[in-house]
Amino acid sequence: MTEAPCPRQVVVIGAGLIGTSAALALRRGGTGVWLWDADPAAVALAADLGAGQVLGTIDGSDGPAPGRCDLALLAVPPAEVAPVLARAQRAGLARWYTDVASVKAMTLARAREAGCDISRYVPGHPLAGRERSGPAAARADLFLGRAWALCPAPETSEAAVAAVTSMVTACGAEPVVTDAGTHDRWVALVSHAPHVVAAAMAAQLSRPSVPPEALALAGQGLRDATRIAVGDVDLWTQILTGNAAPVAAVLAEVAAGLADAARVLAGITGSGSPGAPAPEAGKHLALLLEQGRAGVARIPGKHGGPARAFTAVQVVISDRPGELARLFTAAAEAGVNIEDVGIEHSPGQPVGVAELSVRPDSAGALIAALAAGGWPVRR
Repeated sequence: MTEAPCPRQVVVIGAGLIGTSAALALRRGGTGVWLWDADPAAVALAADLGAGQVLGTIDGSDGPAPGRCDLALLAVPPAEVAPVLARAQRAGLARWYTDVASVKAMTLARAREAGCDISRYVPGHPLAGRERSGPAAARADLFLGRAWALCPAPETSEAAVAAVTSMVTACGAEPVVTDAGTHDRWVALVSHAPHVVAAAMAAQLSRPSVPPEALALAGQGLRDATRIAVGDVDLWTQILTGNAAPVAAVLAEVAAGLADAARVLAGITGSGSPGAPAPEAGKHLALLLEQGRAGVARIPGKHGGPARAFTAVQVVISDRPGELARLFTAAAEAGVNIEDVGIEHSPGQPVGVAELSVRPDSAGALIAALAAGGWPVRR
């Protein structure tokens, strides 16, 4: 497959988080972008953010002449991909087409049923997102170093794959080519089932029997475990039902592991000696916990590279405007890259603790710089 040049003109259909972020990334690279969304307020906001020009309709009555655009990016929910693709292709909106739905086998099958030209269509899925949605949450660097799955069908042309690949790399993402079925099995494990697990845990917090005093004890562990549960309910219902069998298989395995752990813990409680579990029970739980650690260690690091162990530097910061900006400026002046950041607040206290994850060989320089700036800091 020959490498295609960066697309000159792209139509983005759907001005939500993903569509607007892709438009911003493409605009930053010099690509001309047209925007369309069923919600006029959303597309107007995306245009105000600099994501492109508003396209009044996708039927070709205004905007670029039919065929003038190199590519159309369909940033719409899974159920809308096939009808929108058919409509855009009838209008001759672009030469090539792709989408961002996180379910691929279903969307490809429905596109065939709708009579779409699959030779010009590359099913796609960027593995990037945020808890927030809508164009206001968009970021030009959302896809930087992230995997972007491309799932061409057997009849998809090489020229279409080359064009979409060039758009993906222009957004800063790393293209990963696979088939639709394999993609759906993989994302069931790394994305879809984790969302259900987070939702199930978060659902426990909504029970009337859980008092506010219990939730006041919530720490970062609970927030980390439930963070993704705030996703859009309608969208996630489409995703899960569209990838039902692979997700069900992963959830069954997770449920079996949880049920096994619950059985062991119930046995300890029933023994009458909760403080002194049987050695076999302790070994069983330790094995599960060790397997969990091993699984986390396999998750790739930034830009898809090998997982890295980082050193956490804890800094006490005042709860006032500009404090984080000062902290990041001090780190930058010390030549230290902050790989990740988390913030803990003590209820009723005017301070918090920022936990900065850095490379181990940078921790000393960061600690010295922050201490010199007057921050209480420790490793």
